[in-house]
Amino acid sequence: MVYPHISTSADLLKSTVRLDELFPFLKEQGTASIAIVNTKMYGILPFWEACSRAGIHGVIGFSTCIEFEELTLPIVLYAKTNEGYSNLLKISSALATRDKKAIPEQWLKAYKNGLVCVVPNKIEWVMTDRTPAFRYVKSIFGGDCFGSVERPGGEKSPEETAFLQTCQAAEMSIIATQESRYMKEQDAFAFEVASAIGQGLKLNDPQRERPAHTKAYVPAAEELRAWFSDHPEWLEETARMLENCQVTIPMNRQLLPVFPLAESVDRSRYIAELCKKGLEERIPNYSSDYQNRLDYELSVIGKMGYIDYFLIVTDFMKFARDNEILTGPGRGSSASSLVAFSLRITDVDPLEHGLLFERFLNPERVTLPDIDIDFADYRRHEVVEYVARKYGEARTAQIITFGTLSAKAVARDTARVFGFEAEELDAISKMIPNRQGTTLKSALKESPHLNNWIVEKEERKTWFKTAIKLEGLPRHASTHAAGVILSPSPLVDHVPIEKGNEGIYITQWPMQDLEAVGLLKMDFLGLRNLTLLEHIRRLMLFDKKVRIDYRKLPLTDPETFSLLAHGDTTGVFQLESDGMRRALKEIRPTAFGDIVAVNALFRPGPMEFIHLYAKRKHRKEKVVYVHPILEPILKETHGVIVYQEQIMQIAAAMAGFSYGEADLLRRAVSKKKREILDEERLHFVRGALSKGFPESAATAVYDLIVRFADYGFPKSHAVAYSMISYQLAYMKTHYAVYFYAALLSTNTGNAEKIKALLQEIKEKKIPLLPPSVQKSNGSFTVENGKIRIGLSSVKGVPATVIKALLSARKEGAFSSMFNIAERISAIHFTRKAFEPLIKAGALDDFELDRGILLASLDSAVKHAELVKPDEEPGLFDDMGTSFMKPKYAQASPIPDNLKLDFEKDVLGFYLSPHPIESEKEKRNKPYADLNGVKNRRDKELVTVLGLVEDIKRIRTKKGDAMAFVTLQDETGPASLTLFPAEYAKYNALLEPHAMLEVHGVIENRNQQSAIICKSIHL
Repeated sequence: MVYPHISTSADLLKSTVRLDELFPFLKEQGTASIAIVNTKMYGILPFWEACSRAGIHGVIGFSTCIEFEELTLPIVLYAKTNEGYSNLLKISSALATRDKKAIPEQWLKAYKNGLVCVVPNKIEWVMTDRTPAFRYVKSIFGGDCFGSVERPGGEKSPEETAFLQTCQAAEMSIIATQESRYMKEQDAFAFEVASAIGQGLKLNDPQRERPAHTKAYVPAAEELRAWFSDHPEWLEETARMLENCQVTIPMNRQLLPVFPLAESVDRSRYIAELCKKGLEERIPNYSSDYQNRLDYELSVIGKMGYIDYFLIVTDFMKFARDNEILTGPGRGSSASSLVAFSLRITDVDPLEHGLLFERFLNPERVTLPDIDIDFADYRRHEVVEYVARKYGEARTAQIITFGTLSAKAVARDTARVFGFEAEELDAISKMIPNRQGTTLKSALKESPHLNNWIVEKEERKTWFKTAIKLEGLPRHASTHAAGVILSPSPLVDHVPIEKGNEGIYITQWPMQDLEAVGLLKMDFLGLRNLTLLEHIRRLMLFDKKVRIDYRKLPLTDPETFSLLAHGDTTGVFQLESDGMRRALKEIRPTAFGDIVAVNALFRPGPMEFIHLYAKRKHRKEKVVYVHPILEPILKETHGVIVYQEQIMQIAAAMAGFSYGEADLLRRAVSKKKREILDEERLHFVRGALSKGFPESAATAVYDLIVRFADYGFPKSHAVAYSMISYQLAYMKTHYAVYFYAALLSTNTGNAEKIKALLQEIKEKKIPLLPPSVQKSNGSFTVENGKIRIGLSSVKGVPATVIKALLSARKEGAFSSMFNIAERISAIHFTRKAFEPLIKAGALDDFELDRGILLASLDSAVKHAELVKPDEEPGLFDDMGTSFMKPKYAQASPIPDNLKLDFEKDVLGFYLSPHPIESEKEKRNKPYADLNGVKNRRDKELVTVLGLVEDIKRIRTKKGDAMAFVTLQDETGPASLTLFPAEYAKYNALLEPHAMLEVHGVIENRNQQSAIICKSIHL
C-alpha cells in the first residue's frame, strides 16, 4: 500500500493530519511508501524521522504551481534523488523569499534535475484544451512526468476521460492518488473550520474558499484499492514512482561557519595570539595557572573544530563594543571559559570564581558550543544585521517558531469562525484559564459552569467538539526571539528559508530541526536590564560628562552590600521579588559570592537551603562536612552544595574523575534513573577506593551528590547574571538619581510601577521636577541632582507632538503658549494634545496659573490655525513675533484639590505637594501610609491622616445607619468602615474633601483590607 499525497498539520491550517495519529494507522495498513506533500517545506524532518521509526519508505513532495503563458497551474514535485531534494529546498526558498505563487519557466528548467513532476486532474488542467501546457511540462521532465488521477470517496470526476486523453497525447504515465488533509471522513468539518481560521473568515462568509469535496481523508488500503479497482496498474505505477524516489537527508553534520581569514593564516596560532593579547590587557602579568588553563582550553577548542566559531563571536562582540552597544558579562556555561574571557566574549574570570571549562565544553561528550549573548534589547537588531552583512544574507537567518492553538486560542478562534456574539467570546475567555498546560478537557473538568454553558445550545456542543479536534495544531509562524543561524555555505543547500523581518531571512524549519542537520545556532538575546544600565550611563554622560565603565566597578563595595542586606532592591535585576528581598535580609550579603549563591538558591527545591546558608554564614549553626575532603570545595557556600561545579569538583577530588567524566556523572545522576544511579555509584566508589578512601565515606559522599544533583545550578550562569544584579545595585547605591530616572523611563506606560517608584523616590528625598515644555526631553532626565519628568509621561500627548516640540525648541526657548502654537503648527498644536500638558504643569514655566492657560487654549489653537496651519512656510513667517499676538484670557486660579485631580488624571500620580504631606509635617506625628494598609496584619492598630474622597451611606438589616468611606493621602486610597455606633458619633465630620485623623483597626477579609474606625479627630 502506498500514500502519495499526505498533507500534514505542519502546513499551517491546510491540514489536520497529526503524525502521532497517522503512523499507527499506516502501519495497520501495511504501508510500503508514503509522501509528505505540503505547500511549504514545513514539517519535513519530523515526518522523515517518523518514517524511519516506522520502517516505512518516506518521500518528500511539494505542492506548488507553475507559470505557463498567462496561466498558473498546480503541480506536485517529488524529490527523486538527493539533487532533487536539494532543488526542492531551493525552489521552496525562492518562492517564499520572493513572494511568488508560481514557478517561472527559467526556474523550472534550472531546478528540474532529480525531480518527478505530477500533473493532477484538477479543474485548472481540464477547463479547456491544455495540451500545450502538458507538452511543456513533459518537455522539461521527460519520463519523470506523470498525470495523477484522484477519485475521492471512489467518485470519478466528469473531466477524468478528457484528462486521460490529454495525458496519453503527451505520452504521460498515469498514477493514482488521494490528496489527504484529515485522518477520518468525519474530520471534514473540523478541517473546514481550521481552513476558515487560516483564512480569517467566518463559516458563513461568501468570500471563504471552500474545500472541493468532503472526502480528503486517509483511506484504508482496501478502500483505495476499491476506488481504483478498474485500473490497479495506476496504483502499481504510483508504488513504482515512490519506490524510485531514493533520498537521504544528511543529519548530525557539523555545518560550522567559517571566519574569513587569509588562507596563509594558521587559525590555531591566530586565536592563541588574540587570547594572549586579550588576557594581558585584562590581567597584566598573569600567572602560569592562567597560561596552563588557556593552553588546555585552546587545545580542546582546536580538536573539536570550534576555532572559527569563537572568532566569529569575538568579531561581533568587538562590533558591539566599538558601537557602544552594551553586552552582558556572560550567560550560561560559556562564562566558565578563559578563552571567552580573554577574547572579551564574557567578563567573568573563571579562575577567580572557580568555574570549570568542562561545564561548557566537555572533551568527553562532543556537543556544539553554546555561547548565548545578551545585548541591550533596543540595539540587539544592529548586531544581527552586522552578522548578516559580514557573512552574507544567504548564509545568515533567524529561526522560525510555530505558535500552536492553545486551549483558549482554539476555543476563541473556533467560536469566531462559528459566528458567536462578542459576549459569548468574552464568556469563553473567562471560563478557560490562561494557565500553562490547560487543555479544553481539563478546563471542562475544572468548570461545571463551562459544562452547563455548552449544553445549553446544540451549536455550542458542535463548537466544543470541533475545538477539541483542532487543539494543539500549529496555527502561525513567527520569528524566534533570539536564535540566529550561520551557515558555512548558502543556507538553501541545507534548509529551506523564507522572507523574514528587517531584511534577514528566516528558516522554514524550527530550532531542533536545524540542530539535527548540524547547523549552528547562536542566541542573540535582548536584555531589558542592560538597556537600563545603558540608560543610566547615558544620563550620567549627558549630565556629568562622566562615562561609567561597568566592568571596572569594584565587586567589594560595602555600601552596595548594605543596600542589598536591607532588601532595597526595586529595579535590581533578579533581586526584586518579595521572596528574594526576604532571602537577602536573612543572608545579609557581605561579599559578591553571597549574591551568586542567593541567585542560585532562589528556585523551587534549593530554596529550603537559604535558611541553612544564612544560619551558617552568621555562625548560628556549625558547618559539618560528610568528609574533610569536601571542606575546600564547599567552604564558600558554608557546606551547602549550591553549584553543579561543586559536584564535579567533589567527583574529581574523591573519585579521581577527570572534569569531563565528572560532568557526565552530574548529568547522569540528575536524571534520577535507578539503573544509572547504581552504575555510577559503582564507578564512583571504585574511584574513591583506588585513591585510598574507605567505602563508607565514598558511599556517604555519593549519596550527597545524588541528593543535590538536580538542585545544583550552573555557577557560571549565576556569577555572570549576579554581575548585572551587582552593577545595578551599585548604581542605585551611589548614583540613585540617575538610577531612578532611567528606571522610570524604562517603565513609562506602566502606571502601577511608576506610582510605586515615585513613592520610593519621595521616601529617599530625591526631588522630582514637573514636566516642562522648556526643559523636559521625551523621557525622564536628571537636572542639577533632581529628576525631571519627561513629556512622554503625560497621557494623551502624541509622540509626534513631543517630537515637534523638541525640534522647535532647538531654535530657542518658547516665550509663551502662543509662541509654541505658531512654531509647531496647527497640525501639532491641538486642544487634545495641549490640555493634558497644561494639566500636568508642563507650561508652568510661563508663570501663569493653569486656569488661565486652559481658558486661553482655544484662542491659541485658532492662532496656530491662522498663523501656521501646516508645516509648510507660512504667510506670516516673516512678520516677526509681535504680529497679531493674542492675549491670555482672564480666569480664576484652579483650586488645589482640582489641580491634584488633574495631575492624577494625566500623569497617574500627584506631583504638586499633597495637602496631606504638609499637614503631616505640621502635626509632626507618625501616621501609617494608606497605600500600605494592605500589607499590615489583621487586627493591627493604626492611625492615619487622609482626605475624604467618597462616602457611601447605607443601612444595616436592623435599619441602623453606617458608612463606607474612601480616604486618600499622598500615597493612595484606602477603605474606612464606620459601624453604627461610630457613625452616630462622627457622621457630621464626613464631608467631601474633609481632612480626618482616624484611629482604627485593620481588617483583612476576602483579600481586601479596610480600616475599621474607632475614633476620628479633625
